Amino acid sequence: MPTLSPSLRYRHWRHLKDRIARRGVAFGGVSVIIAILLIFFYLLTVVVPLFEPAEVKPRSSFLLSETPEAVRYLTLDEYREIGLAVDADGTARFFRLDDGGDVTRIPLELPPGARVTSLGKADPAVELIALGLDNGQALVIKPVYKISYPNDRRHITPQIEYPLGQDPIEMDEDGGALRAIAIQMDEERATLAAVGEDGRLFIAALAIEESFLDDGFSYEQENTVIDPEIPQAHFVLVSGPQTELYLAGADGDTLLYSLHDPTAPELIQRLDLTPGGERLTSLRFLTGSVSLMAGDSHGQVAQWFPVNDQGRPRLVKVRQFTNQTAPIGDIAPEHSRRGFIAGDDQGRLGIYYTTSERLLSLEKISDAPLLQVAVSPRADAALALDAKGRLHVLDIRNEHPEISFKALWGAVWYEGYSEPAYLWQSTAATADFEPKFSLTPLALGTLKAAFYAMVIAVPLAIMGAIYTAYFMTPALRRVVKPTIEIMEALPTVILGFLAGLWLAPYVESHLPGIFALLLVLPAGVLLFAYLWHQLPDALRRRIPEGWEPVLLIPVIVVLVSLSMWLSYPLEQALFDGDMRNWLANDLGIPFDQRNAIVVGLAMGFAVIPTIFSITEDAIFQVPKHLTFGSLALGATPWQTLTRVVILTASPGIFSAVMIGLGRAVGETMIVLMATGNTPVMDWSIFQGMRTLSANIAVEMPESEVGSTHYRVLFLAALVLFLFTFLVNTLAEVVRQRLRRKYSSL
Repeated sequence: MPTLSPSLRYRHWRHLKDRIARRGVAFGGVSVIIAILLIFFYLLTVVVPLFEPAEVKPRSSFLLSETPEAVRYLTLDEYREIGLAVDADGTARFFRLDDGGDVTRIPLELPPGARVTSLGKADPAVELIALGLDNGQALVIKPVYKISYPNDRRHITPQIEYPLGQDPIEMDEDGGALRAIAIQMDEERATLAAVGEDGRLFIAALAIEESFLDDGFSYEQENTVIDPEIPQAHFVLVSGPQTELYLAGADGDTLLYSLHDPTAPELIQRLDLTPGGERLTSLRFLTGSVSLMAGDSHGQVAQWFPVNDQGRPRLVKVRQFTNQTAPIGDIAPEHSRRGFIAGDDQGRLGIYYTTSERLLSLEKISDAPLLQVAVSPRADAALALDAKGRLHVLDIRNEHPEISFKALWGAVWYEGYSEPAYLWQSTAATADFEPKFSLTPLALGTLKAAFYAMVIAVPLAIMGAIYTAYFMTPALRRVVKPTIEIMEALPTVILGFLAGLWLAPYVESHLPGIFALLLVLPAGVLLFAYLWHQLPDALRRRIPEGWEPVLLIPVIVVLVSLSMWLSYPLEQALFDGDMRNWLANDLGIPFDQRNAIVVGLAMGFAVIPTIFSITEDAIFQVPKHLTFGSLALGATPWQTLTRVVILTASPGIFSAVMIGLGRAVGETMIVLMATGNTPVMDWSIFQGMRTLSANIAVEMPESEVGSTHYRVLFLAALVLFLFTFLVNTLAEVVRQRLRRKYSSL
């Protein structure tokens, strides 16, 4: 075997190392791409279920009653095992949902010979029922399901309780039948309202007192009778707080009464719930008993709720669902969400969600009209009774109805608000809370924080890099460049801590000085430069050439100190001693201590090293023959800089700005600690914000895995991911074009 010469062995070894390096770099690049794709697809798998429709599966169907019109009430337990039907004769029948077999029948404590003529339901989250009788009385019942575990198996024992006692409550003293009835109740009081056969409205206000000695109670009743302007009212409802009463006829004519004084109801509004001439066929509250859902004879379901109008409630139409075309037979709201189901005369069942304005499912489940529908407490099952007396039991999978494109990015009209708004409020203390998942204020907060950070960072970093790379003496550059680059190693949590606990209060107390600094600093630097050039040459030569910028350090310190010292006199002279009150009272601009000024200063400080380092390298690496050639042809250093150096380095400068923007958009700790985390739609520099990244950091530990809240946070992460990807892609495209354009210089 021939022996290779040393030079040939070296050449072979070098080629081997080149191949290893080439393949290693290629492997690393492909691995990075694969990792990014895996992250993208993982985020996608978590987010996609948010937009899936509801899934409805029939479980069973059986004959419930030969006379379905006599079934006054229909419901089921949270475990989807037992249903309840209350008949007109006063029998509460509990039955198995799988086959319709009886579990037990409980006769209600009705007066002898009395029949149930109407039924009213309290808030959907509370299984409280008022039975209107044909003798002018009302009976309040509550179905309960006792759970036991004999032999480690769940056993449900259904019972009927009487929250207001077994004695009926007198409504119509003349003994007429109650055509419609409503009830709301809390620990201290209850309100019942009923419409009699003669069209009169009866209101019973009960003040409840619990016994201190046992579990008993007593109540004092005050009755009020009204002759309403609607002679044939078919629907009566009492709001959850028991402060409003709604009375509606079949033609949609509706009266809104104030019940702040139940003994003297005040009519505050009259309106038409069906202005198109349709018949009003169903009227129910959503959970919380604030929003009214009105179904009509054309298959439309409209949502109405009261808004504050100069201190008085005014009922307004918020949204309408027009997916069904047959008359709506019944509406059943979900117990803990703003969703509902609606059955129509064509045997179709629609599943809706109000906040997201989504139709989640529309299925034909019967050939006969649907008379009554009910939803389980967990919204995972439904009952539908048709005109033939058959009961259809359905299993429902509807996990994330709250989300739609409009709910995420559009203005949504939420309960209790006077107009549509962009809001993020994922949790609250009350069970009937309406989640608000708008990402718009978070996205705006992200862009706002990045914008103010870049406004501060880009000019300082780029101008500083230009001077350092092109004008500064090499000895001074060897000190300045590493000093600025080492700033990038400072943990952002430290910057956020300082910004939140020191900088924010300091800016608040020296606000006039901060604005004075914008005038004092440029003017002072220019004045110092003018005075420096007026000094004798002998004095100026004592400073080594290129080290003049060092003299600016004490000048800037003095100017900053002067501006802060002027803060108090300026505030006293111009703003009557309090600039924050002047902004709020005279200009109508609210002031938040942790605002965009603080975020811009802190994040700008964090982003400056990134932009400075890349820009400085790009300018410094411009070939020297371009600079020398330009100078040799008679161009001044400034002309050479602006027409040769910056153009050649423009791809690198643009990349520096884009990388700095990506850093600002994805920053978490600084905005988490220095912004106040208020998700507001406001570009004001005096207001805080909440960014997507900070929102994820704050709320992800508290979210339930797999919940809507959890998946929306992942959606926010996906939005950040896609935004960064698009910005980087755009930056690379622009950089390549700039490189091709100026590569011939």
